[in-house]
Amino acid sequence: MRNIGKHRIGSIVAIVALACVSARVVGRTPDNAPSSYRWTNVSVGGGGYAPNIIFSPVEPGLAYLRTDMGGAYRWDARAARWVALQDDTPVSSYMGIESIAADPRDANVVYLAAGMYARESAAILRSADRGATWRVTRVPFAMGGNEAGRGLGERLAIDPNRTDTLFFGSRHDGLWRSEDAGATWAKVARFPAAGLGAPANKQTHGGVSFVVIDPASGTEGQRSRRIWAGVADPGADHLFRSDDGGDTWTAVKGPGPDMLAAKGVVANDGTLYVGYASGIGPSDAKSGAVWRFAADGAARDITPAGYGSGGFLGLAVARNAPGMVAVSTIDRWQPGDTVWLSRDGGADWDDLGARSRRDVTATPFLLHEGKGADFGHWISGLAIDPFDARHLAYTTGATLYTADAVTPTGPILWTPWTKGIEQTAIITLAAPTGGAPLLSGFGDIAGFVHSDLDRSPQPTFNNPYLSNTNTIDYAGRAPNIVVRSGSLYTDRPRDATLGWSDDGGLSWHPLKAPAIRPTDDAPGKRYDLEGDAAVIVSADGGTFIVCTPVPLVTRDRGRTWALAQGLRLHARPVADKVDPQRFYSVDFDNDRLLVSSDGAKSFAPVAARGLPPQLWPGKVYWREQQYRLVASPFATGDLWFHLGEELYHSKDGGLSFRRANGALRIEFVGLGKPAPGATVAAIYAVGTLKTQRGVWRSIDEGKNWVRINDDAHQYGGRFRVIGGDPRRFGRVYVGTDGRGILYGDPVGETR
Repeated sequence: MRNIGKHRIGSIVAIVALACVSARVVGRTPDNAPSSYRWTNVSVGGGGYAPNIIFSPVEPGLAYLRTDMGGAYRWDARAARWVALQDDTPVSSYMGIESIAADPRDANVVYLAAGMYARESAAILRSADRGATWRVTRVPFAMGGNEAGRGLGERLAIDPNRTDTLFFGSRHDGLWRSEDAGATWAKVARFPAAGLGAPANKQTHGGVSFVVIDPASGTEGQRSRRIWAGVADPGADHLFRSDDGGDTWTAVKGPGPDMLAAKGVVANDGTLYVGYASGIGPSDAKSGAVWRFAADGAARDITPAGYGSGGFLGLAVARNAPGMVAVSTIDRWQPGDTVWLSRDGGADWDDLGARSRRDVTATPFLLHEGKGADFGHWISGLAIDPFDARHLAYTTGATLYTADAVTPTGPILWTPWTKGIEQTAIITLAAPTGGAPLLSGFGDIAGFVHSDLDRSPQPTFNNPYLSNTNTIDYAGRAPNIVVRSGSLYTDRPRDATLGWSDDGGLSWHPLKAPAIRPTDDAPGKRYDLEGDAAVIVSADGGTFIVCTPVPLVTRDRGRTWALAQGLRLHARPVADKVDPQRFYSVDFDNDRLLVSSDGAKSFAPVAARGLPPQLWPGKVYWREQQYRLVASPFATGDLWFHLGEELYHSKDGGLSFRRANGALRIEFVGLGKPAPGATVAAIYAVGTLKTQRGVWRSIDEGKNWVRINDDAHQYGGRFRVIGGDPRRFGRVYVGTDGRGILYGDPVGETR
């Protein structure tokens, strides 16, 4: 997104009027008419960072949640679940929610500030039906819904006395105002912090971190007079106040120039509470403070005594309990983050963490690190139900917790409030020929065996535990044998980044490869510890190959190792899913296919007729990329090779190939059970046909394609991996970057 630049103070401010952009794809041609599919999330329950939760001040039981890359959700009290509000958007950037504002008078009206990164499209979305449909207005100021500082806020504020008046505090370009319910926007020229401009690199800054409007400073139908705005950029002042509806501003002194104003909220009596932090979060706040400011600006430090270290990003007041305010720490590594509650305006504080426990029975995945569920980390969102001050909720880097009976004394029980929320990044998938229907590799939360797609999985990807699972492979004829590789993004000691299982992934054994010297001048070391080495398994489960720079082969579960003759450096073999003696690999340096028929003892080139002369478009360069040479589980020698945007198919073990993508330009591809009466795998792909991008299926070796997602199921187009089910025709699994795993089933088709 371009940087508009700073307006000179006192200049005439141009009104930026931008046409509303529809988030609907229109028009389909007969050859891409969608097949009827039902789409459902594979259940995990939360899983990612939700920067804030916002209760409606108008209607009991109505709340909204914003996530950093999975869009916004609304709590449906009648259905007792969260409803995703943006699955129909095709715009990836709009899935990063910078701020949410619920209308203070009309329960049906809600606004989203949507924009994931500074150099991507940003928009203000307005709904008059609780998020069922949206009016989308692109805006000239950049956002950062998935950047550092996404826990600040709320940046978007509605004037409670004149609800067509909105303010937005931007990261890079100062303060903005709309007088027509978000349809057009103008920069507030006299706001003192005009903005630092969008950074030239991937760094970011906090900008105008929150806007708070005091409802007592105005009357219905007239603009409120008193407005507070926080700033989280370096500078002498970080809190500003206007007493004339935003036309002029004065600085308000707080805890000092090193404390950035992170979050602000005003109580019914006009008192402003502000949480401060030395960094914008979620992982750079070493110190913090909590202050309150009377309506006349008189300030008082109310930081909880002895809180330790870290900042304060969570902040909430009770609307029906005067003097009740809550704050939460962030980056307090020892003894861990907590929530503090005061019932007298901050004079005295109660550390709720000390008397809290958590019941994660509904989402056992939270135990994935092999320890009990702690209070949480990256606590940025904190809310007190405006209709029930005993009901509190807070967000973490992995879930949303709620407690229904927070009383002055006694234990507090927190439970995950996540039914319907699936906000995770998927790296890899495997649908084996037996056992559980799905194995998954996640970012941050390892991966799972999904024995029941509709229940949160038990954590089993331990020994070794890996934050990210990058590859999964199973033995085609012995699917209980599974291997995986991954990465560990913590300081935890690592002795293995590879594991194997003989019970379908329910329990694991570490696999450790020996140190090697890939070249004469290279030092000897264990290359398997870096997380880059994929691992594959033969069709019978007897042979493992670890793809270190020189691929290593073991036939006794890692006790002894051998080299495969004929493979070049950085080769990535693939096992035939039916014949345990056959393996395949691509020599990208010499543009040729290599085949082993002796159990990976040696590889030799084959003619591979029908492939293009250059094979480099089929190469992968990152450990989280899916390998592009795939063996089908339905026949020996059944190979599929994804080259650039094209797909090639071989039925004879690589001796000959034919192009198999028709007119579809392919991004990701997976295989599933053949259609009734067919013998060749059904193909599932993310790609583009003519101008329509979507999820597609072919049952005739790529000659014809039908779109199997529709305009209501686009998920921001944030697809990462796709795979078909080898046991159930028509079922497809799609891994996204922010909306978890989806599985699609055809409606009315024979399976």
